[in-house]
Amino acid sequence: MDLDAYVVAHAHEWARLEELVRVRRPSGPESDELVDRYQQVATQLSVIRTSAPDAEVVAYLSSLLHKARISMLAARVLSWRAVGLFFTHQFPAALYRLRWWWLGCMAGNILVTAVLMWWLVDHPEVEQTLLSPEEVDRLVNSDFESYYSENPAQDFAARVWINNAWVSALVLVSGITGVLAIYFLFTNVLNLAVVGSIMTRHDRADLFWGLILPHGLLELTAVFVAGGVGLRLFWSWVEPGGVSRTNALAQAGRITITCALGLAAVLFVSGIIEAFVTPSPLPTWARIGIGVLAEVVFFLYVFILGRQAVRQGHTGDISADLLEDRVATQA
Repeated sequence: MDLDAYVVAHAHEWARLEELVRVRRPSGPESDELVDRYQQVATQLSVIRTSAPDAEVVAYLSSLLHKARISMLAARVLSWRAVGLFFTHQFPAALYRLRWWWLGCMAGNILVTAVLMWWLVDHPEVEQTLLSPEEVDRLVNSDFESYYSENPAQDFAARVWINNAWVSALVLVSGITGVLAIYFLFTNVLNLAVVGSIMTRHDRADLFWGLILPHGLLELTAVFVAGGVGLRLFWSWVEPGGVSRTNALAQAGRITITCALGLAAVLFVSGIIEAFVTPSPLPTWARIGIGVLAEVVFFLYVFILGRQAVRQGHTGDISADLLEDRVATQA
């Protein structure tokens, strides 16, 4: 192939792509043209790499495609349609495909919590090594209940959301190590079991569950999802499943990011419930009912919307056209 002639023949197309990349707020037709030009230039780059790999031309086109890809991604992220597609297809598909991981994580953590709480209730001497009698008295009679109402609801909601999102992010990211994710999950359920056992032994189990369940069902589910997805990230490089470990880990990592963004929204909902419903004057059955309703909606979201999205071919990964600069062609 005559590279000089090829460059001259297609230089105007590359120049047009440069113009489109510089447009800050492209119109609908310009966005469509940007995608078309991106695919066109990616094809041309593939041809050059195959037939006449000139380093300077390859570097120029690779840089141009990188800028175009960022422009396309920015346009998608900023559009409400992209946000809608994320929550109706991408996120639920990821949750559904990884359901056995986080359902297993949930079941395991519930079992561990129940065993720990039962054991701690039967061994009151452990309580004395953790808290002084004065601290236990404050926890049982005032601190546990006042925690949910001592700050303005909107401030408390924001603080809870940030804290829970941080915990979930830690579990997700540490999942690649396997051990750290399990450690963070165990620390979380241990704290729950300790407080629950103390409240139970002092005949305040009704107060404990009445304040935990409204928001805790959805909140803990989100943490367990993070744990399951994080452990799947770890398993992707232990058992890549017929592809290279690099590719398996890269795909699992992208799906993990999808779950992290989606879980931030789930935890926002649980934070609102914790700030406005948990400490509200509503009867206990009504507050717990709201928590159960939120949990049921989440499971319907996963197993109805998620299953439909998977059947339509969604995986939870980002769009294929944003993954590579190369387009398979025949020279």
